[in-house]
Amino acid sequence: MSKWWSGLSGGKKAAVVAVFVVLIGIVLGAGFGSVGKNEEYQPQNEFRLDPWISIHIGGIDLSINKAVLYLFLAAAATCFTMVWIAGRMQQKPNRVQTAIEAAYDLTNNNITRGNMDSRMALKWFPFVATLFFFIWFSNMIGYLPLPTNTHAKIDVFGLKIPALAIYAATANISVTLVLTLVVWFSYHVEGIRAKGLRAYLASWIPAGVAGPARGPIFVIEAISHFVRIISLSVRLFANLLAGHLLILFMGGGMVVLLGAAYIGPLTVLVAIIFFLFEVVIIAGLQAFIFATLTSIYLGGATAEAH
Repeated sequence: MSKWWSGLSGGKKAAVVAVFVVLIGIVLGAGFGSVGKNEEYQPQNEFRLDPWISIHIGGIDLSINKAVLYLFLAAAATCFTMVWIAGRMQQKPNRVQTAIEAAYDLTNNNITRGNMDSRMALKWFPFVATLFFFIWFSNMIGYLPLPTNTHAKIDVFGLKIPALAIYAATANISVTLVLTLVVWFSYHVEGIRAKGLRAYLASWIPAGVAGPARGPIFVIEAISHFVRIISLSVRLFANLLAGHLLILFMGGGMVVLLGAAYIGPLTVLVAIIFFLFEVVIIAGLQAFIFATLTSIYLGGATAEAH
């Protein structure tokens, strides 16, 4: 045990101590904290979509709610940033232009051209890049506290203002499912246009498979294509939802649930660490994964070999 501890770096030792203290706090809070039903901490309220402006057309709910606001903000940020940078390009780029050019190079050369041929890349780069930036902006805006919590209001000079809350449109399965369906139908349409329906379906069977094995392999491949709808949408949704819940829980939820105020400073510190981890890594990583898989699916659907 002593050899294992001495072999750890200073940062790892600090992380182990922090985890140990949190666990001790949980145990003590469970034993000596509050008892009874929790009525104060309801993290699910952060993700409820109550209609702000009720709109119903033909039985379809088109109400304006929190998710619509965040989608609008992400779309506006994406469009404004691209247009603003395009109108201010300089021979000697500043830091903002350098960052945008690096992101452009990432989406163009690594994500798009790295997974499909030049003809397809030229055609689909605008879509893939827009998808990447929209998801990234949506993820990042989701970590900005905005006055959107209508269940808890604060009094500001007599006005009842919704409390600050964090929410991401990409933490809503409906949003990520729609994005996934657009990608899913797009790559199938491209595959059929490039090869024809029969040849495209036949390309699902790997080369070299012959005889009775072709039937089961085709069924497995067909199932895998439908599973992509689940995997692509749920991956983005679950990662953003889990990150927000962790921040909310560590930022105050654990103290309320356990009735143990003495662990508050530590849980807030852990919440800040989670917050930085989500902003610096997860937000960009999930946008990168979604855009990369989109390019892979489009390139694979039109490639000559399966």
